[in-house]
Amino acid sequence: MDLDVVLVAQRGRLAFEAALLAVTLRHASPRWSGRLLLAEPQPGPLWPEDPRVDDAELRALLDDHGAEWVPFESRHFGAAYPHGNKIEALHALGDRPFLFLDSDTVVTGELADVAIDPARPSASMKRENTWPTEEIYGPTVHDVWAALYAARGLDLETSLDRAWPHGHWRRYLYFNAGWFFGASAARFGEAFEAAALLIREGAGEGGIPELACQPLDPWLDQAALPLAVHELGGGRPGAGGGIADGILDGTHTFHWRHVPLMYATAPDHVIACVEEAARTNPVKKVLKRYDPFRKFIYQPKGWRARALFDRGDLPRKEQQVRNRLKREKLWTQR
Repeated sequence: MDLDVVLVAQRGRLAFEAALLAVTLRHASPRWSGRLLLAEPQPGPLWPEDPRVDDAELRALLDDHGAEWVPFESRHFGAAYPHGNKIEALHALGDRPFLFLDSDTVVTGELADVAIDPARPSASMKRENTWPTEEIYGPTVHDVWAALYAARGLDLETSLDRAWPHGHWRRYLYFNAGWFFGASAARFGEAFEAAALLIREGAGEGGIPELACQPLDPWLDQAALPLAVHELGGGRPGAGGGIADGILDGTHTFHWRHVPLMYATAPDHVIACVEEAARTNPVKKVLKRYDPFRKFIYQPKGWRARALFDRGDLPRKEQQVRNRLKREKLWTQR
């Protein structure tokens, strides 16, 4: 795999997360030969404050790990919907194959060994039944997806996983937007943006009736992503998408989202990789300034959280993990 790895780097938390991703990438994947691109939103009317990374030490650490900075303009989302960064950033990346990773991801295996066919886009299946919601009097899950596919001129039937019954949420193409890839960043960005704007505008008065009661914050990117993937000829990992299942969000990457969740739930190889990559003095000097990293990677809270759970028998619902961590005072805000 030599396609570009792309993530959003922004002032504050995301910059520290990007730094951890970069150091684990270089530690776990020394033979990978692609580019590490940091998409950085630029000041503009949609950002009340300058979103650029203004921390010189953080920028230097990222530079030292081979990152290239790519500025992009926010035309539709900005501070009102920061998840939209991943949609708008793609326009600045050109007509090259790419793998987008959320900044709260670590690389844990050699990416040079990963077989990806970017002509068949795919995305993360590490998701729960979060969208669409189904009211007692409708519309049903099927109704919502059917309306969106029809509005985009797409064939819903060819996207279905028929191993699941009609109306079951897993029957429909639905992803977590923590990773996705395609053959052209610019083309993917066009499809992703068109789907997101269709959904956002369709939820308003006079729009798509099936969207009238659907929550879009923070789910807009995850609602739009399946439409973009399907439009561009992709599908689920291992079943239409150009990557085997269990590689990303499995053997080679981990989307941690909250540091306490990573220590509570991640396989042993993930924690070993993170702690090995983060232990050198130049890295430690920077990362420990971010409070969750300091308390969980460099102080005992991480292993205290880890001792609470059996990774082979985790609670079925993530909320149960969160609740126990909070009861034990092992939770930290991002």
